Amino acid sequence: MGTSGLLARGPPPTLPWVTYMQYAILGLSVVILAMGAWATSIFGGSLGVVASGGAGGLVIFVAILTFIVYGGGIALTHYSPDNFFRIGFLIGYIFSIIFWLSGWAWSASLAGVWLSYYDSYTRAGYRVSNSDPGKQLGAALAVCAALGAVVWVMTIVNLVMFIKACISDPNTNNAELGNMKTQPAGYPAATYPQQPYSQPQPGYPQQPQGYPQQPAAPYIQQQPYATQ
Repeated sequence: MGTSGLLARGPPPTLPWVTYMQYAILGLSVVILAMGAWATSIFGGSLGVVASGGAGGLVIFVAILTFIVYGGGIALTHYSPDNFFRIGFLIGYIFSIIFWLSGWAWSASLAGVWLSYYDSYTRAGYRVSNSDPGKQLGAALAVCAALGAVVWVMTIVNLVMFIKACISDPNTNNAELGNMKTQPAGYPAATYPQQPYSQPQPGYPQQPQGYPQQPAAPYIQQQPYATQ
């Protein structure tokens, strides 16, 4: 009964704060998209992609994927709920969680490399300007990692609430119980043919239903023998 709610069409009834959380995911994705674009453009061209280790391009891709999945879900909920396929969005939410985990973890790793490199220079007595490209790249990736981790947690909460809402959807459960109790519309009710009753034909004796009883044999009293 619960899996039918995940295969149904139409948005499940969700709490208002879940919808606000989806808007927050989209808003943070815009910020992460901007920071990822900045991280890849600091050194310019292909060198920026290599310097960011591909993490900037990954967070850009994940942000665009989030716009498609979450933005499309919100749009279909308000404008075309009949085209909201729950199983499709379930798969999209799962992939979003996986990519956000990869994006923020990779960004955090590369941000640590760049920031620790410049931190070692600072400890050695060298003065590093805040406008240094490497330091800016590390800061941009650190912001992507921090905000990406927050979005990752929010996507997990959204997935749990989505599954819970689909399973406990009363409209889906009531419709399923109604199909189990009543016949679907358009099918005639089952009829059973009656056994025809044959009238006895005139002129023909009716066969007896049972075997005739045999007459009882007469009781013969035996004569006593004469004694000599």
